[in-house]
Parts: sequence; structure tokens; C-alpha cells
Amino acid sequence: MLVLLVDVGNTNIVLGVHSNNEFITSWRISTDSKKTSDEYSIQVMQLFHNAKIDPNEIEGVIISSVVPNIMYSFEHMIRKCFKQEPIIVGPGVKTGINIKYDNPKEVGADRIVNAVAAHEIYKRPTIIIDFGTATTFCALTKKGNYLGGNICPGIRIASDALFERAAKLPRVELEKPGNVICKTTISSMQAGIIYGYIGQVEYIVKRMKKEMMDLGEENPFVLATGGLAKLIASETEVIDKVDTNLTLEGLRILYEKNRE
Repeated sequence: MLVLLVDVGNTNIVLGVHSNNEFITSWRISTDSKKTSDEYSIQVMQLFHNAKIDPNEIEGVIISSVVPNIMYSFEHMIRKCFKQEPIIVGPGVKTGINIKYDNPKEVGADRIVNAVAAHEIYKRPTIIIDFGTATTFCALTKKGNYLGGNICPGIRIASDALFERAAKLPRVELEKPGNVICKTTISSMQAGIIYGYIGQVEYIVKRMKKEMMDLGEENPFVLATGGLAKLIASETEVIDKVDTNLTLEGLRILYEKNRE
């Protein structure tokens, strides 16, 4: 059985095809709320054609999204191309975790999906860091209680803001310059953006660990995912593991829980 897993983010849409306990392939396309369902159909069908996967073999689809205004076109594309009614991650979907947010409906679908994967796979107190357009930090207990977390601007947002708001500063690639004391404007910006962000991550993780342990949890496992997770994890010891497939794994697990 082939299942299509879709994570709609603010910057990118990640699509994965799963079959018999393994991922066959995954793709990343740009999120564009101006695209019609026909335009998405052409793009997605081309991906399936290039991967030599028959769309008619897709037996189920699940979508998580943090971009509401794209969903009409995208859901219509799914129905048209795959003849399937997608499961949409949201209220009413079985998750297996207990969301302790003041208003559970406020929790982003991506954060729920990551928490489901972390609980099912790692079964321990976990701090989940998702380095996306925004960087989210989520606290999950061993019993699967989602305690909450925090949200801060993603590293690319911080970099773009520096370029857009400071007239003499150029746009830079997100690369480690090697030193914190730098001798060029570009390397100085890279050092400030990347190493400054690492400092932010380390402090937030330290505070979250203390708050979770004050509640009686054992020392939390720190799990990172998202496009820039490896870049940040390579420069800090507070991240225990990078799992780039965490969100797709969460979608797979949610599909299994809800497909009937």
C-alpha cells in the first residue's frame, strides 16, 4: 500500500511516499498560495512521473498544514489526481498525545505531528526543535503530554531582516565562517547570525530542561528536525539527535491511527 504524506509549511511543501514500513521517496516544492489546483496537479504529477510511481497506486493521503489559504487548491488537487479524500491533521484526528495548551486548537499541525512521532518512536521526555520558517521548541513528557513550548523567528527570517533593514549590509549565505571574531562584513554577519542563533538554542533548551525536570520529568532528550537542523546541531552539544524525517514519520503514524 502506498501512502502520500504531505506537510505544508510556510516556505516549502514536503511530500513523501511510504510503503511497507519504508519511505520510497520524498520531494520538497515551494509553497505558493497563488497556484491553482491545476498548477499543483501538473507539478505533483511530474514528480510522480520522474520517480516512476503510478499515482493510481496511492491508497491514502494525509496532510498537515500551517497555511490555511493554500488548502482549497491543494485538497482539490489531491482529489483530482489521486481519487482520495485526504485526512487533514486537526481537531478530531486521533493523536495518542494529550495537548496541555490553554487552547489546543492553537497548536500548529506541524508541532502536533512532530510530537506524535517523538512520542511513538522515542518514548521518553523530549524537547523537539523544528528549524523551519519559524523555529519551534516543544516540550513532551514521557507519558505523551504536550506541555507547550515557544516560537521564535527562523534563522533565514533573521538573516533576511538584517539585509532588508540595514542599508549597507548584503544578503549572505548561511555558512559557518569558522570564527566569531571576523575580518569581513560577510563573515561577520554569518558569525552573528549562526553563532548567535546557536546561543539562543542553547539557552532555551537549558530553561526548558529545568522547567520539565521541576515537574518531575527525567533529563529530556533533545531532538531536532527541519532544513537547518544539521547546521545548528554540528556546533552545539545540547542537541542529542537530528531526525530529518520526523514530520513525515509523524504523518505516517497519524495515518495508521486514523485510516479506518
